[in-house]
Amino acid sequence: MNSLNKKYNRLIKEKSPYLQQHAKNPVNWYPWSQEAFSKAKKENKPIFLSIGYSTCHWCHVMAHESFEDEEVAQQLNNTFICIKVDREERPDIDKIYMNTSTLITGTGGWPLTIIMTPEKKPFFAATYLPKHTRFGIKGLLTLIPEIKNLWQNKQKEIQNSANQITTILQKTNQTKTQQTLTQQTLDLAYEQLFNTFDEQYGGFGNQPKFPTPHQLLFLLRYWKKTKKAYAMKMVETTLEQIQQGGIHDHIGYGFHRYSTDKKWILPHFEKMLYDQAQLIIAYTETYQATKKQIYRKTAEEIINFILRDLTSKEGGFYSAIDADSEGVEGKYYTWKYEELKKHLTNEELELISKFYNIKPEGNFTAETGHTTHQNIFYQTTTLEDYAKIHQIKEKELQNKLEKIRTKLFKIRNQRIHPEKDNKILTDWNGLTIAALAEAAQAFNNKNYAEYAEKALNFILKNMKQSSGGLLHRYRKGEVIIQGFADDYVFLIYGTIELYQATFNPKHLQTALELNKYLLQHFWDKDHGGLYFTSDTNEKLIARTKEIYDGALPSANSIIMYNLIRLARITGNTELEEKAIEIGKTFTNQINQAPSGYTQMMTGLDFALGPSYEIVVVGNKDKQDTQKIIQNIHSMYLPKKVVILKEPDSKDKLTEKLVPLIKEYTQIKNQTTVFVCKNQICQQPTTDIEKMIKLLN
Repeated sequence: MNSLNKKYNRLIKEKSPYLQQHAKNPVNWYPWSQEAFSKAKKENKPIFLSIGYSTCHWCHVMAHESFEDEEVAQQLNNTFICIKVDREERPDIDKIYMNTSTLITGTGGWPLTIIMTPEKKPFFAATYLPKHTRFGIKGLLTLIPEIKNLWQNKQKEIQNSANQITTILQKTNQTKTQQTLTQQTLDLAYEQLFNTFDEQYGGFGNQPKFPTPHQLLFLLRYWKKTKKAYAMKMVETTLEQIQQGGIHDHIGYGFHRYSTDKKWILPHFEKMLYDQAQLIIAYTETYQATKKQIYRKTAEEIINFILRDLTSKEGGFYSAIDADSEGVEGKYYTWKYEELKKHLTNEELELISKFYNIKPEGNFTAETGHTTHQNIFYQTTTLEDYAKIHQIKEKELQNKLEKIRTKLFKIRNQRIHPEKDNKILTDWNGLTIAALAEAAQAFNNKNYAEYAEKALNFILKNMKQSSGGLLHRYRKGEVIIQGFADDYVFLIYGTIELYQATFNPKHLQTALELNKYLLQHFWDKDHGGLYFTSDTNEKLIARTKEIYDGALPSANSIIMYNLIRLARITGNTELEEKAIEIGKTFTNQINQAPSGYTQMMTGLDFALGPSYEIVVVGNKDKQDTQKIIQNIHSMYLPKKVVILKEPDSKDKLTEKLVPLIKEYTQIKNQTTVFVCKNQICQQPTTDIEKMIKLLN
């Protein structure tokens, strides 16, 4: 059939890259829409809901095996109304039905398969389903007739089951205790991470392994507070091992999604924007704490990757890069020995064979256990140790490796690239803005702050409504879907960091305005905490509250951190009271396993202190002011806020937003620093050494 005449389903009209991947399927897919649900009711058919995302490897496998298959498609079309959802566009839908999967099966993941009534009430859940039954997983060709038979003959029982499941889903955390989270909660989170830490390879648990940077950020703060050296050991071992492993793209930079093995060698090859952003923050803060150059270098390389491969010309950041190219996962990133031999000198080939474990027969086996004859670049030793063992100067080794990397990057760049998911999501952009702003502070790099500001301006121009609310997704000029709690909390996080990097009061004003809107439309006025959806979002069968810190920290964890920082910057104690309410809302849940809420622990750690409020009174562009700010930013002070007051400035916005600084003045017309620790203020100083002493 000529591709121009090929029949498309309704997804062809959608802008989502994931939905467009399925537009040519013989399955008669609908997007999530009233049209689909009305048709299901009219024809008395159940809904087959399939949720995934564009860079998901097993989503591709299920698509090729089943959704592109005429036999499967015919059965699906006859039995169901079929709906496709991009989880990154509609995380509200995904969260409800992922909770369903966990409730029914005890597990979840993508692709997610849900079968439900026309009223959106679920009664069956699964993840990947093959075409034919194998290894204990029921195939679609077996499952579909069974569901059809049940629907025709036992529809009343199905409706009762669906009603019961829906009732459970609707019972969000409705209990608010009078208890608060304490230092004991932090201690228990540390103990739980300690007990699951892999001392040899870093990370937590066995396999698969995810970097989960917010765990490391909590441990850094715990180390700072308690001086427990093992907390830092957990951070450094993990960051060193993932930097050396195959999960790290040594040729083109950036990190893959997760490792299938405990040694971080064989990854799932998709690259997600939110992973890059969180890892930038983890490497940046660890550099501040240790001053080890490898952490700074890694953070800067991730930034280079984002700016090169995931930045739109308008300034927003794209979402992801696929794991697959030419239908094969990882093909773009792996190397045959013969190819390397062809392009490198004997000396270069010998060096990378030793340093990156390159082998003629390939250096990893596929998940099936078969030898692949392919190589992943990974290290088993540090650059420093390799240089010592092989008696070569470290700088010389670095230069040789960089020359090879540049050569191989150019060669790899000529291959067929994996698909790029070029939608722009407000929440992931907010997190990336925060990461770039933190790096700008720590590395004294204004360029990073400029990229962050460009992205923020793009979002405020294109994805903010006149009502003050945010929209979630932009692609090819189309902006749709009302913002979720994540969109607000991450963008507020980004604007706070950007204010700290630039001291432009407009960024602080944006943070406060978004925070006000968030509390008005997402806050549970009866029980505390944020709902994932606002009171103006589409009404689904349940309104969830997210607290677990998974691949991304939850909105409730981030808002706690945001509220405390905004309270300390502005002096508005009502914001801190809201942060305390968050703790009370979720105390019972968190205290059962606080290591599952490490971003929340970061907010709690800030609240418990010791924390610093620093006011610098000086002209932003003057050398002495810059020197003081650089000194503050270079230190590892995770529980601080910094406010800049320009004495000669006509712009009174900072004083309006932070009225407490009105009376702050300079000593003898010199840049002056006011340091307060735990709400107790010290004598102001113009001396950098004295300031450093106060902060230590």
